Amino acid sequence: MGTFKTKNGPVQGFRVSTEVVAVLGIPYAAPPFGAARFRGPLPAQAWTGVRDCTVFGPVAPQSAELPGAPVWSPADEDILTLNVWTTAPKVGRLPVLVWIHGGAYTFGSSAQPDFDGTALARAGLVVVTLNYRLGFEGFGHIPGAEATDYPDNRGLLDQVAALCWVRENITAFGGDPGNVTLAGQSSGAASVACLMVMDRARGLFHRAIAHSAASPCYTLDIAAATTREIASAAGCSATPEGLISAAPQALVLATDKVVDAYRRDPASGSRHYDPGLYAPVLDGNVLPTDPLTGMAAGATRGVDLLVCHTTEEYWLLDAVGSSAKITTEEQLALFAQDFNLPAGLVAGYRAAMPHSPVLDIYLAVFGDLLFGEYSNRLTEQHAQAGGRAFLSRFDRRRTRPNGTVRAWHNADIPFAFGNLDSEYVAFLIGGAPTHADHELARHMMRAWTDFATTGNPGWPPITNSTAQARIWSTDDVPTDSQSAAVRALWGKAKFPVLCP
Repeated sequence: MGTFKTKNGPVQGFRVSTEVVAVLGIPYAAPPFGAARFRGPLPAQAWTGVRDCTVFGPVAPQSAELPGAPVWSPADEDILTLNVWTTAPKVGRLPVLVWIHGGAYTFGSSAQPDFDGTALARAGLVVVTLNYRLGFEGFGHIPGAEATDYPDNRGLLDQVAALCWVRENITAFGGDPGNVTLAGQSSGAASVACLMVMDRARGLFHRAIAHSAASPCYTLDIAAATTREIASAAGCSATPEGLISAAPQALVLATDKVVDAYRRDPASGSRHYDPGLYAPVLDGNVLPTDPLTGMAAGATRGVDLLVCHTTEEYWLLDAVGSSAKITTEEQLALFAQDFNLPAGLVAGYRAAMPHSPVLDIYLAVFGDLLFGEYSNRLTEQHAQAGGRAFLSRFDRRRTRPNGTVRAWHNADIPFAFGNLDSEYVAFLIGGAPTHADHELARHMMRAWTDFATTGNPGWPPITNSTAQARIWSTDDVPTDSQSAAVRALWGKAKFPVLCP
């Protein structure tokens, strides 16, 4: 039951429902350790016999322990694996959705419960989720190395390798390699945007979904400075030899140490507020340009784009304690200075949010800085260059006796996947789902499925003169809570934002 033939050998999954088979932990590249460490992904070895694929593969090196997901162990090396949910055998070829998880390029995995592909497969897609290298292993810069030996953006190269696997193997699972939609959230959505402008990924997918894309890309200078900090914390030299001598666990611990130092130092600049040490590197090789610049030049016009962001992104980061608490006017002024925000922007938010505390103003500005405004600009640049782009915003809230659950970062993804019933999701959405929540999930799943099938999610694309967004909400008459006045405040801000 559930046996499929891949280029490397047959795999066997298991039936998760009467209609859907899941095949988990399929290697798409070789383990990236030993002689393969810090190199581009290498082909996975073939196997004989039927490979049991009924459990998720190991997660990439990280210190995070996420609810319901595996925990990384230093003994885990076969981390470049993917998972498939399918209703095959079925007549004809189905559209394929390939999902890239988020996690600030530092944590997360495809095994998180809200990424289960069963519901979307039942809706008519073949769903693929994948693990890729994170942290320094995936995005750390190796100074003094030849790009061919130790390339930048190894995590992005892993994602390309997974897409190549899909092109070569997905037919066996009932999928159409000529109709692939690449989707992601947060750093996963930013990865999607990067892959859209990368020559190495050209032709491997045909549509793209980006939820809450994170804005930063780093220059080589910024990436090299980060490497020096990590090497110092790990007690090794910032050279290829020195970094290879440090075990993956040592670089994970060094990353945590550097992050903690930024969090503790209010005078440390923009990284104090939510330290993100890793991001795609503008290396001129793997990633020749940032997504906005590439989109403006028309590099992505042949790929349909569906963008979504939540209206209160940063309240989640505050709730889980990863963001600095900014509660005074002096702190807010320093925040604006550290990010070189345009004059009048914070004052404009204050006018748009009368009677709001300083913390809420800070969270609103930071959420738009890193996610909301960047999402808007991705959509607009793509449309202005001749591509088809669709915009949506997630504005679902829930009032409880102890407060309101916000339309915050990551709350939209369980709805789009149709996974509302796990303990982890209960935190994101404020308890057990209601009937209205299930209806919202049904509509969001249909939008993803229709977009992946036909390129039309169910509302008009934006044009050069209009930017009409689809609002996702459980309200009877949802409204676009991001006012034109707030959008206008960002007119003088340069994107993408590069942390100094």
